[in-house]
Amino acid sequence: MQGGIDNIKHVYLIGIGGIGMSALARYFKASGRDVCGYDKTPTLLTSELISEGIAVHYHDGVEMLPAFLTGPEINSEVLIIYTPAIPKDHAELVYLETKGYRMYKRSEVLGLITGSSRTIAVAGTHGKTTTSAMIAHILKDSGTDCTAFLGGISSNYNTNLLLGSGNPDKEWVVVEADEYDRSFLTLFPQISLITSLDADHLDIYGNHTDMIASYSQFAGQTRAGGRLIIKTGLKLTCDTGAAWTYSISGDADFTATDITIKNHKYHFSIREREGIQNDLVLSWPGRHNVENAVAAYAATRAAGVSIPAIKKALSCFKGVKRRFDYQVNSEKITYIDDYAHHPEELKATIQSVRELYPGEKIVGIFQPHLYSRTRDFVDGFGKSLSLLDELILLDIYPAREKPMPGVSSAIILDKVTIPNKIISSKDKVIDKVLSSEARVILTLGAGDIDQLVKPLKDALTLKYKVQTA
Repeated sequence: MQGGIDNIKHVYLIGIGGIGMSALARYFKASGRDVCGYDKTPTLLTSELISEGIAVHYHDGVEMLPAFLTGPEINSEVLIIYTPAIPKDHAELVYLETKGYRMYKRSEVLGLITGSSRTIAVAGTHGKTTTSAMIAHILKDSGTDCTAFLGGISSNYNTNLLLGSGNPDKEWVVVEADEYDRSFLTLFPQISLITSLDADHLDIYGNHTDMIASYSQFAGQTRAGGRLIIKTGLKLTCDTGAAWTYSISGDADFTATDITIKNHKYHFSIREREGIQNDLVLSWPGRHNVENAVAAYAATRAAGVSIPAIKKALSCFKGVKRRFDYQVNSEKITYIDDYAHHPEELKATIQSVRELYPGEKIVGIFQPHLYSRTRDFVDGFGKSLSLLDELILLDIYPAREKPMPGVSSAIILDKVTIPNKIISSKDKVIDKVLSSEARVILTLGAGDIDQLVKPLKDALTLKYKVQTA
């Protein structure tokens, strides 16, 4: 990019409504640039962007492009960012590429932004959004200068972008290191954290071995004098001898111990390099989130935050929307919405619900995400969803993919071993839930299942005459 980011006056984002893309849009808007973009459909997030002064359109057409992109010459003051999920034949994308514009992926732009900053990058096939949000909250709550690009909406700040001073000598920049399309290889962090290496995105990598090789390359890009932090037991192919390890149990440099539940809150200690740190409290539920808290503890210790400040911040961490997100929480009925879309995520969420609500009947509504993921992990989905008492399965959300022969929600249903299981259309889900005797309701998935959340919440509130969460 000639002149670098400082030279940019206009930013155009193709796929602006994505959670990561919208954070970039907000970042450049806050820095005084003219920001606009395209997305396929209106959402709450695109509506929020519009209310913040960012123009968004939903029709793919060259005639919709802003004037600063349609002149006879390439505009050197323009930055164009696109998401790899955009089809290759997208009319605007084709026009701009043909005209000669350099197109930047979101990850490349994050690499440009963080190039001269002290960066904390969190990678992993699951856990990275929660862990990133925890790290950013600890830094902010402790008064540490921090900018953060989050892959979810922080419930503490009601946004996916936190802004710091912009001084690279003082602030930390927290980012999610996305493995999709090997995007995280554009980052060279001061602190690198890897939460998990379960197989995923095999449509990109081909096999689990190649995926691990890319994670190993990312780990090796930690800056000299920095710190690599990994969950214990991860089998990277690079030298991890100097890395800090963490775990919810077992032998690691940072380990959670003495975990108890009181009033749906987790109380625990951390055994670390300097001894036992007692009296940690996590108000946001889920045993897997205790492990994420241990990871965030290690990362912020590496960043120089004091132990009392970390404890205080964790005790008031409110979570991330669509991650163990209470919608209704009463003695009569509980409804939790969660983004879980990988078998290991589903397992962690359902097991945590079991631990919090022992003996209660649990019904889960799950929407598979991607044909390729359904095909690759059908056995894992069957095993994890069998932890429920009742399953309502929706059709696959295709996202960027076209249908694959023989791949449908039915192949998951066949693997689920519980007797109470059905495939349902979205328009019949609420009636099925209301007729269930389940005490705990879960919506699970990464597609457009979030459109069910408010109507289901309203229906449950009306039926049980309870307050919402």
